[in-house]
Amino acid sequence: MNTGKRKRQTFVVEIMEQQRYTWQGRIHWLEENKKEYFRSVLEMLHLMDSAICEKDGSRKQM
Repeated sequence: MNTGKRKRQTFVVEIMEQQRYTWQGRIHWLEENKKEYFRSVLEMLHLMDSAICEKDGSRKQM
């Protein structure tokens, strides 16, 4: 676990639809200029967490 100070990350979330009590849309990670579609709020949060961990050097995805 990295205990150092983390740099702020910026995400733009575009909600395109709402079905089955959750959101579907696209997330844009501004610092890396990466875009991904998501099918649920949980998937969106996972993409954000993966992107933050990628910057930390912990994991790679998004």
